[in-house]
Amino acid sequence: MLRFALPLAVLLTATPALAEKWDMPTPYGDTTFHTQNIRAFADEVKTVTGGGLEVTVHSAGSLFPHGEIKNAVRSRQVPMGEFFLSTLANEDPAFGMDSQPFLATSYDDAAKLWAAQRPVVEKLLATQGLMPLFSVPWPAQGLYTKAEIKSVDDLNGLRFRAYNAALEEFATLAGAAPVQVEAPDIPQAFSTGQVEAMITSPSTGANSKAWDFLSHYTPINAWVPKNIVVVNKRSFDGLDAATQKAVLDAAAAAEARGLEMSMAETDAKTKELADNGITVYPPSADLVAGLQAIGDKMLDNWMAKASDDAKSALAAYQK
Repeated sequence: MLRFALPLAVLLTATPALAEKWDMPTPYGDTTFHTQNIRAFADEVKTVTGGGLEVTVHSAGSLFPHGEIKNAVRSRQVPMGEFFLSTLANEDPAFGMDSQPFLATSYDDAAKLWAAQRPVVEKLLATQGLMPLFSVPWPAQGLYTKAEIKSVDDLNGLRFRAYNAALEEFATLAGAAPVQVEAPDIPQAFSTGQVEAMITSPSTGANSKAWDFLSHYTPINAWVPKNIVVVNKRSFDGLDAATQKAVLDAAAAAEARGLEMSMAETDAKTKELADNGITVYPPSADLVAGLQAIGDKMLDNWMAKASDDAKSALAAYQK
């Protein structure tokens, strides 16, 4: 019996630790640049850790619906996940700053806003045992309809797709009727008459083949919202130092890469809309003025609900 003891001990010592395997849900399909960026992030983590941490991406809400992803990470059903940041605006107005109409309407403005907003978001997420890894902006949001919209009055009475609290408020102030519809359900919602108009990115418009169910798009550049990838802090703390560094380095690379992908996406997807027959037209001065008035009203409402931390972040952005 003793003759087996040494070889067995050597074998156990030489056997590498089993790879850590993490599931990561995201609400968006595989053709969406956010998902493609996250898959590249997962590949980089696996490569840098020599397979020590494998992240399996579950796209298109296949593991958890969009609205459940944050709480799934919080409860450690999964270690990490991606979601649209402003969907948390009902928890605290600070989460919805990037979806305030006409507050930040360019990539430069969006980066400045995130720099001011991030410390507050980190603080809020920390109370839930979560830690942000990286965020990536969508292209600026445009208006999709079945006819040209010349002023805000033309939106009155339309059933309007909403994906967060800010859009629900926007639709109501415009005299439209907000209807909650997730990105994968957009074609059916339009085809069945559930919605008649929406504000979303050229990415979502092209990926949902908007030309099949509407005819007009105007790049009003209403806001530049973002997705955020978060990790459960206990799960992250359970990794060794080298793996933690690999995750953080890959996250920083994903944030930079995602921004470049988003910028390229704006031009490519707007062209794709036009190439497939959608009328792409500049917003009229009347429409812009009416939308800005709604944005000003919404910011006043936001200020009335915002915490001191959130107001400080806004003041820092507006300096």
